Amino acid sequence: MAKNTVSDRFRKVDVDEYDENKFVDEEEGGENQCGPDEAEVDALLRQGNMNAALQAVLKNPPVNSKNQNVKERAQMLVVRVLSSFKSSDIEKAVGSLDKAGVDLLMKYIYKGFEKPSDNSSAVLLQWHEKALAVGGVGSIVRVLTARKTV
Repeated sequence: MAKNTVSDRFRKVDVDEYDENKFVDEEEGGENQCGPDEAEVDALLRQGNMNAALQAVLKNPPVNSKNQNVKERAQMLVVRVLSSFKSSDIEKAVGSLDKAGVDLLMKYIYKGFEKPSDNSSAVLLQWHEKALAVGGVGSIVRVLTARKTV
């Protein structure tokens, strides 16, 4: 038998804090995310610096933003940058991205497949092929299971 049955120290532990099924929506400053800098990306595209334009468009993704207009504007800008690449330069551009960059690119590719515009599907399929070669199937799984979307 227990000696001290009147102790209530065990009641001060919040067991719900350790429950793995308890979902808490994370709010991490999504209000101030405005997406990629459109003027910077346009200037890089006009200069013909496609790799820098790709890096710039992937630099500030609106993943925490709840504003759909910001997300759609960023998506259109990414598709415009991807469409401006030559087919021969796509593999080198994807190879220059890190793992998180490839995953973000895949998020934008799948978002582009949701709302296709004129000739964007063919371009996105080319990019998907090269991104899959670099990121592997794990990249697709990470994108499809991610809670934060672009």
